[in-house]
Amino acid sequence: MFNLRSALAAGLLTATACIVPPVAAQATSAQQSASPRATTDLSTGWRFAFGDTTDAPVAATFDDAAWQTVDVPHTWNSIGTYATTRAADSDMRQGPGWYRRSFTLPAGGRAARHFLEFDAVSSVADVWVNGRHAGSHAGAFSRFRIDVTPLLRSGENLIVVRADNSAPAPGNRTEHVIPLGGDFFMQGGIYRGVRLVSVGDAHIDLSDHGGPGVYVNTTGIEGDRATISVRTLLRNSGTRRRALTLMTSIIDAEGKGVATDSTALRLGPGQSQGEDRSLQVPSPRLWQGRADPYLYSVVSELRDGDRVIDRQVQPLGIRSFAFDADRGFILNGTATPLRGVSRHQDMQGKGWALTAEDHARDIAMIEEIGANTVRHAHYQHAQEWADAADRTGMAVWAELPFVHQSSLNGGPASPELIANARMQLVELIRQNYNHPSIVTWSVGNEVDIGAAIAALTKGAKGPPAQSRDMLANVEALARQEDPSRPTVYADCCEDTPSPLSLEGAQKLSDLPQIVGLNRYFGWYYGRPEMLGPALDNIRAKYPGKPIMLSEYGAGGALTQHTDNPLGGPVNAYGRPQPEEYQSWVLEGNWKAISERPYLSGSWVWNMFDFATTSRNEGDATDINTKGLVSYDRETRKDAFYLFKANWADTPTLHLTGRRYTDRAYANVDVRAYSNADRVALSLNGKPIDEAACPDRICVWRGVQLAAGANVLVASATIAGEQVTDRIEWNAPDPARGVFIDAGALVGRTFGDDRYGSDTFFTGGTGRMLSGGRPAAPPPAVDGTENPALFQSYREGSFSYRIPLPDGRWAVTVATFEPDPAGGTGRSFAVKANGTVVIDAFAPQQEAGAPRKAVERSFEVESRGGTLDLAFEPRGGEAVVSAIAVRPL
Repeated sequence: MFNLRSALAAGLLTATACIVPPVAAQATSAQQSASPRATTDLSTGWRFAFGDTTDAPVAATFDDAAWQTVDVPHTWNSIGTYATTRAADSDMRQGPGWYRRSFTLPAGGRAARHFLEFDAVSSVADVWVNGRHAGSHAGAFSRFRIDVTPLLRSGENLIVVRADNSAPAPGNRTEHVIPLGGDFFMQGGIYRGVRLVSVGDAHIDLSDHGGPGVYVNTTGIEGDRATISVRTLLRNSGTRRRALTLMTSIIDAEGKGVATDSTALRLGPGQSQGEDRSLQVPSPRLWQGRADPYLYSVVSELRDGDRVIDRQVQPLGIRSFAFDADRGFILNGTATPLRGVSRHQDMQGKGWALTAEDHARDIAMIEEIGANTVRHAHYQHAQEWADAADRTGMAVWAELPFVHQSSLNGGPASPELIANARMQLVELIRQNYNHPSIVTWSVGNEVDIGAAIAALTKGAKGPPAQSRDMLANVEALARQEDPSRPTVYADCCEDTPSPLSLEGAQKLSDLPQIVGLNRYFGWYYGRPEMLGPALDNIRAKYPGKPIMLSEYGAGGALTQHTDNPLGGPVNAYGRPQPEEYQSWVLEGNWKAISERPYLSGSWVWNMFDFATTSRNEGDATDINTKGLVSYDRETRKDAFYLFKANWADTPTLHLTGRRYTDRAYANVDVRAYSNADRVALSLNGKPIDEAACPDRICVWRGVQLAAGANVLVASATIAGEQVTDRIEWNAPDPARGVFIDAGALVGRTFGDDRYGSDTFFTGGTGRMLSGGRPAAPPPAVDGTENPALFQSYREGSFSYRIPLPDGRWAVTVATFEPDPAGGTGRSFAVKANGTVVIDAFAPQQEAGAPRKAVERSFEVESRGGTLDLAFEPRGGEAVVSAIAVRPL
């Protein structure tokens, strides 16, 4: 349809785009008051019930008095809690939910056309008016309209809606509706707005896949003028020929007209047609993203003589952009790296049923962090959100909900599923075509990962997904629908060390015009610093193609903490997932990103924690905790300030670890994120030192806290402004000893002994006992009253330098043999302050069996404020599960 810019063939990744969206939001008050369209809000007064599988509620005589009274937006689902067990009030029901509402047809004559307009219903909607089926829609995220004119009557009318969010399965109404899966829960309901739109018989077309009927593009910016192409779709639903005038105007943000076009036309009865007009804007002020998101308005009026019979107002952002394989994203000729976050549309306590105020708060928090781009994951987001992105200058990655898999049986996609994906893609593009914020159409996300997960659960055995043909189909359609924006696809697994990199998997990243990569180095695989070389390798594999990092991130539990993120492996599929580990991963990832100017864009996964029923991780149930902000939007995690310090212009100073108030050790490293060059620190009112802040990270090593309460204050001068931050920590008395849970990322308490997570070490590798597959429980360790202390261990050749007051101490080393098949030859020595205190310690031999706890103790004297312990292999590697140092 929209081949307005086929001349882009010489460089498909270059686009000079002029776009638009927030309907009446940008119109002048005169334009709003004179609107010839009548809109009846239908958000209140609905009756709701879940689960009736018959069509009985359709009848006017049906008694819904016992049903719940609700307002729209509404969902019946409630998912996600910050607890290790599912909340009692969780509601994960999937199936049909019924809505009923009566309304009175507005006065003004039945000759007008009346459309029910739903902004979104999940997942499959059926609509009845006065007992007759008016229409259906399959897809949870896009607007749809139904012409209900023949079904209405004067006076009271009854609307009945069935919203079905059944899990996709053979025979379900969602069997051929994307998405078939994904790491988010498909909530049910009329969860966005609904209204009745009344227009005259001749009108700007309301039947174009939920689109505005007016489509705007900048076909050139040359010298002191911009050329704007406007396509207006018109329809005459009446029975007589009409002689009409189409008036198109461009209005600047101050309300002044800058361009006008008028054309006469004739519309026969039942006729629809598109009118293409071209206007010139002199001395255009460009849409410059976050720097200057200037918006014009395009006003399209259909007139019968002097009378305006229909009007549409669309905002217009005049800008050019390109994606370059070497220079990254180019906005109006200037390299502008896209640095931002992904966002899901849910919120704790509200689910998907968000208000305009909720959307505004979300984008305000994304503005606060200093981002200049948002990825709409993994579907079309609300128009209020896209409107706000236009106004705030936030570049948007918009996405089709083709996620996880392309079939239910592992085979090729069905023709019906492909047809549904194509329909949802057309809706996505046409409903959002005019948004200047949108710079790319994503045609899918990890569409092969479902098959890889299925294979992984079967010991890495199973066929790879067959998703390439369907992905190629929708990618070609996206190019056809809108040549002005390039396509992208978010790949999970190509050339990664991930266990989901299934042998024989189809190649997918070559299909779109931009390569998108979801990469989790430091979380699911590898280490954070490995991200950079992995990106370089993909760049070499796809020379000449722009590359974007569509996802990177790590889980961050608000109530789980570590003393050292290098102390042991994170449980990426379970618990724990300490907040400090998330920060460490993102520090390393961001450093790799910032050093690669060829990256057009990157998006942290995710801005907010979000609901999913596939996860019991961190300190939460049914929540993905990779957000920089909590699910309820109340808490900004430490990592939020890492990015704010790097992205925002506002003075930023944030001491990390404020939720880790009761510390396991008195000797700690203190960290802050700041865009200051140097930051001063004081402890309990006494100056500590100034620290430099390379990469916006300030560190004070080995700060000795006082036993009990401590107050730390950081201060700096940033851009002439004095900025401070304050935290309070409680520290143990080191005279009572030190307890280390070796190889553990999070410490534990056993009786009166609090074991901190592994730290103070050099060398070795922290490990967890493995259950053999993700999320599987670890095997038991016998011979101990505290088996949890043996779920982790440090292995290799390693040493500890433990801060201690000078004196005499009793040291207990706890260990076991973790390898039943190969531990018979293991032995190691223990040195204290350079002296061998245990020699040829063989855990399996001394315990009498593998995976059975054994302890050895000795006495030692600490000197100079430290105790040095070394664990030296004699046969195999040394293994230690815990170290307890008690005063004598």
